Amino acid sequence: MNQTDGGRFATAYWVTGPREGELRTESLPEPGEGAALVRSLYSGYSRGTESVVLANHVPPRVAGLMQAPHQEGSFPCPVKYGYLSVGVVEDGPDELRGRTVFCLYPHQDRYVVPVAELAVIPDGVPAQRAVLAGAVETAVNALWDAAPRLGDRIAVVGCGLVGGAVLALLRRFPLERLQAVDREPGKASLADALGVDFALPDEALDDCDLVVHCSAHAEGLARSLELAGDDGEVLELSWYGEQPVSIPLGADFHARRLALRSSQVGNIALARRHRRTRSERLGLALQLLTDPVFDQFLSGPTDFADLPRDAEALASGVLDGPCHVIRYPGAEEDHVHADRP
Repeated sequence: MNQTDGGRFATAYWVTGPREGELRTESLPEPGEGAALVRSLYSGYSRGTESVVLANHVPPRVAGLMQAPHQEGSFPCPVKYGYLSVGVVEDGPDELRGRTVFCLYPHQDRYVVPVAELAVIPDGVPAQRAVLAGAVETAVNALWDAAPRLGDRIAVVGCGLVGGAVLALLRRFPLERLQAVDREPGKASLADALGVDFALPDEALDDCDLVVHCSAHAEGLARSLELAGDDGEVLELSWYGEQPVSIPLGADFHARRLALRSSQVGNIALARRHRRTRSERLGLALQLLTDPVFDQFLSGPTDFADLPRDAEALASGVLDGPCHVIRYPGAEEDHVHADRP
């Protein structure tokens, strides 16, 4: 444990400038009543959002909305950011000691949080896979918003981390048709692993009841509107940062009575808001991660000490994969299941 002169210390990753970052040491409080000390095993680098943060491109007008739980500093920088952390409880309530947990916390090797913010990882979910809980929770919320129906024809445009998670869940539904659509031919391998049909945008099947857009490109949104059938719906999951987006609402948009609406994980989808809590939604996402197909989304790992060096490669896609795993010291020697208290 990082300890100096009787005090506890932690190391955290901070974005310090456009495409620049560093590791900083900070002191940790003692975990008081209702709190726990967590030692990180893995964290996930969410390429889409964290690339915007690393580039210092968070728009000032949405900086408050973009703030992550336990973020320190402010946009554009310096800022401690991140929200996909898996660790083991080292100190805290007896029922949590030694348990593997998920927390919406930045990239940091140890931290103290209220126990109410920790979700115990279910049996059968390896710690590395559990970093995907945030993405799967977003997908759960999107499908609560979208409410797919029996026999639907559905396309998911953009097969990154969130789009892939949506596909992984939709493949369980009794649909007439499910198609993954992406402009990168290499995404076909992910679709194959999920057992889902893949198409480039120009080859995608139209007349869809529902199109879920996740590409974060205006061209993808325009194509999504084209793929929707009459009275069809496009659910927008992309976040564009400062990028202006032109939407083709002329032509036959009104004549075909298309619907375009957003879905965002910050709130529970309205259809479930009065009957589900955030902790229940996160718990559902973690249970869904017992499916080993989600290992297809993971790349890496990168050692935590190398994160300042590798962050640019992660943001630019040189280090590929929907979710890149950051590994902390001692992770390989630890248990990876929550069934060993």
